[in-house]
Amino acid sequence: MSSDVVSTRCDAPFKEVARLLADHRISGVPVVNDEEKVVGVISETDLLYHQVRQEPEYGHRRFRLPKLTRSARVVEVKARARTAEHLMTRPAVIASPGQYVTDAARTMEQHRVERLPVVDDEDRLVGIVTRGDLLQVFLRADDEIRQDVVNQVSRGIDCPRYTVDVAVDDGEVTLKGHLDRRSDAVLAVRITEQVDGIVSVTDRLTYHLDDSRPPRPTVGLSGHI
Repeated sequence: MSSDVVSTRCDAPFKEVARLLADHRISGVPVVNDEEKVVGVISETDLLYHQVRQEPEYGHRRFRLPKLTRSARVVEVKARARTAEHLMTRPAVIASPGQYVTDAARTMEQHRVERLPVVDDEDRLVGIVTRGDLLQVFLRADDEIRQDVVNQVSRGIDCPRYTVDVAVDDGEVTLKGHLDRRSDAVLAVRITEQVDGIVSVTDRLTYHLDDSRPPRPTVGLSGHI
């Protein structure tokens, strides 16, 4: 994330917000209250609604519009907005400092946003992550990725570092080794998939016990007296 965040207040005038985006060459800005808590986000699209708004008039006569949907009403409010409070989209889609990059990318995709304000435990703004920031993780060196995987897997499944052999080639990770339980092998793969910069994971782990299946009930033998 970038900790040098450009933000604005709810009462900021429309032109001040537009100037902020232009001066800093950014496409969006978080909106914060007096306690620096994120209350919304403004994008260039929100500002452009002013440009595309058209009055449905012909001469002095207005056409009757159909009943507006909720999304249409939101657009109408943004198109007439004079301050950041009415321009912004709320609630803001946010991230936390400890969130995995893969989770942040998934959040962006699900909500169709290009940036995530990063907030602390009290929802105060501490940084911002953009799509460009997320793409940077794929530039990590293979050795760095391998070390990260080894450390996290050994901690996650509580095993010596040499138990799982980790090989990385252009971000593609291969896991080898023999573990006690199938659940450990599954967990090792899941942990690896969360490491920043991973392109793919090939699972070649084996295990001694398949603990995903319930144990077979013991059938008692009945005797006759």
